[in-house]
Amino acid sequence: MSVSMPADFVIARNPEEGTTLPYLLRIPLGTDGVVLKAKETWPRTGKVYCHRAVGWPREPEIVERVPVRSCVRRGAAIDLVLDRGRENRSQFVLTRIRGGREAIFWQTARTAKQARPAVALPTARGSGVRELEILVDSHERYAWTFEHQQATTVRQALTAGDYGVRVGGRVVAAVERKSLQDLVSTLTSGRMRYVLADLAALESAAVVVEDRYSAVFKLDRVRPAVVADGLGECQARFPTVPIVFCETRALAQEWTYRFLAAAVVHAGETAHAEAEATPLPAAVEPTAAQVRQWARSNGYAVSDRGRVSRVVLEAFARRSG
Repeated sequence: MSVSMPADFVIARNPEEGTTLPYLLRIPLGTDGVVLKAKETWPRTGKVYCHRAVGWPREPEIVERVPVRSCVRRGAAIDLVLDRGRENRSQFVLTRIRGGREAIFWQTARTAKQARPAVALPTARGSGVRELEILVDSHERYAWTFEHQQATTVRQALTAGDYGVRVGGRVVAAVERKSLQDLVSTLTSGRMRYVLADLAALESAAVVVEDRYSAVFKLDRVRPAVVADGLGECQARFPTVPIVFCETRALAQEWTYRFLAAAVVHAGETAHAEAEATPLPAAVEPTAAQVRQWARSNGYAVSDRGRVSRVVLEAFARRSG
């Protein structure tokens, strides 16, 4: 492990002409620092590709200079923590790509988790539903578009969840979408119970988390056991509303699409069964006259008035059964 003394992390413009990596980064590690060429000034939406630079220019055009709290080399990674409130933690990962060439990727915890796993999402219709219409809550920011799935979206206010489907004009299923940070905030503030109570009122509902369950145990600003206990309590109180960890945004979107399509099919089957079911006729109690008539025709002595004996009633019940 190699540790540098706190200094500045510096971003400058790359003077090299015609480059696809327009920025230079100077990481305060070692005597002269590590100089990289980079495509962006920070990994905001995805990992940033970097490449080693020959050196730092004599008169650099500085874009940004930020004090550093710590800079540590751990194996094939450099962990960098800047002395500012936002966009302060990142990591440079040194690896080898095809052909044995070195490649360096600059990432944050957020961009690392958004990396797609090595899976190919299916394109088949969910539960055979053609062009599923998904309701998107009007308050949902940066909403899923379901562009990979055979679905269309419609904006409207939902009483529960962020995404839903309706059958016969009523919402029958909904999904609440959560990032890991949002999940932790909702759990620790006590709001999760109210969210789950609203979802439990529907025929089908779920909470989908855009992360791995293992990420809960890597949290550093809240005790992981508190979050894990909160999740367990929620599932015990509201067993009909599963909390599903789907690893990435794309997989969470795919799971939601499949779940809502299945809910539409299930709701349609239930409605059909209720409409087609023939109610059983109510049991009709025999009159005393009917019992007497049956008793006489079967050799039982009964009076014209008064109670019919228990023996006769039991015989009539056996005969009728």
